[in-house]
Amino acid sequence: MKSFIRFLLLTFFACALLSGCNTARGIGEDIQHLGNAIERAAS
Repeated sequence: MKSFIRFLLLTFFACALLSGCNTARGIGEDIQHLGNAIERAAS
């Protein structure tokens, strides 16, 4: 029973981490686009 609970917790945390990576990538792309827009407006 303990190993099953550990497996569920590990699976939950793995899914949360993978979702977080996807979100962080999206935020990084948004910041990059914002920086490009500021650079074009400044020149």
